[in-house]
Amino acid sequence: MEYTVRPLVTQALERVLSNPEAARACQWIEEDQERCVAEQIELTQLEAPTFHEQTRALAFVAKLRAAGLTGVTLDTEGNAFGVLKSRGEGPRVLVEAHLDTVFPVGSVPPVAKRDGFLFAPGVSDNTRGLAMLLSMARAMTECRVRPRGDVVFLGSTREEGIGGMEGIRAFLRQYPGGIDASLSIDSDSIANIIYEATGFRTAEYIFHGTGGHAFGAFGQVSQPLHAAGRAVAKIADFQVPESPRTTFCVSNVHGGNDAGVHAIPPVASIKINYRSNDPGQLRILESRIDAAVEAACAEETARWQRDTVTWEKKIYCDIPAGTQDVHMPMAEGLYAVLARMGMRPVFRRGGATNASIAIAMGIPALCMGSHYSPDGKAIPTFDHTLNERFPIEGAYKGVQAALLTTLLCAGVGDQPSILEAAK
Repeated sequence: MEYTVRPLVTQALERVLSNPEAARACQWIEEDQERCVAEQIELTQLEAPTFHEQTRALAFVAKLRAAGLTGVTLDTEGNAFGVLKSRGEGPRVLVEAHLDTVFPVGSVPPVAKRDGFLFAPGVSDNTRGLAMLLSMARAMTECRVRPRGDVVFLGSTREEGIGGMEGIRAFLRQYPGGIDASLSIDSDSIANIIYEATGFRTAEYIFHGTGGHAFGAFGQVSQPLHAAGRAVAKIADFQVPESPRTTFCVSNVHGGNDAGVHAIPPVASIKINYRSNDPGQLRILESRIDAAVEAACAEETARWQRDTVTWEKKIYCDIPAGTQDVHMPMAEGLYAVLARMGMRPVFRRGGATNASIAIAMGIPALCMGSHYSPDGKAIPTFDHTLNERFPIEGAYKGVQAALLTTLLCAGVGDQPSILEAAK
């Protein structure tokens, strides 16, 4: 079925586009592309693996301050943010990108530029999002854009891995007066609109036994690492539904060490990430994983009949699944912006982004991408690999789309927020 946008939204967008300050800001963003890309390169070189974002956060704070924002600071969670103050008449809108990357310190070589791309681990996910925030903030201050509601610019910590999106969770809980709408910018095609939240958990299953000498204790004790292996084999054979999309991945196996290579380790563990767009399927999958671990311990114990392998579970990340009305004002607003810019917007089913946290809190939230494609086809950027890359051509269009969507939600000039007008 064709997606339609209410006249209320399309008319609001035309009024935003006719606002002199907003129009100048859009042009300013295009002219700022070279500087924006240079800052993207600069920030990429400041390595920021999850839990180690401080160096990049401090640099981002300095740039927010130079962009003319007020109240620029690091909060107690390491989040870096600043505010473009408003007329105080509209909703408070958060625009955010995450500071952290998935690469350990020492992984990032100098950023290379060739064939229309930037190449470096983290140059796309999500350093590009940070650079977009800075260009947008500069445009709004330089062109004296006065939104009706405050616009908060945030570089959030701990989005990736076992960080579990805790940076934005803490920010949304603590921000004075609260946030009325949240727009996340993360690595993806600009044409994609993520309005749902994929639920997921990251868990560690720990197997305990007696341990002993690999030769002397053989046959006298059960082996926790073997129990872990049995569990992984069982999980690997799981069948899960394609719709609602449900996935699992055993990503880490630990046990023993090189010094004790001739020892039966007393403790072993596996880490697993499991996801679903449906909360019921996520619960079912978790129960199956628990049952597989229990059965693996029982089988390993029965194999030797000497001692008992036991297990425990630690949850590192717990993100609830959620959805929103695809015709909520913010979704129609971003769709209208992208269509007006000549793109073919696509609503993505599910997504694991910082927007998930806002959705879980009942805050209208979307995640938009940062990659522009002239022909509308997705450009592979190989995120989370050492071959990560970012397409430079037309990249400013993503910043323009973020600006216009933000102004629709916050209001500008005499144009009220679509969030309020749609009530």
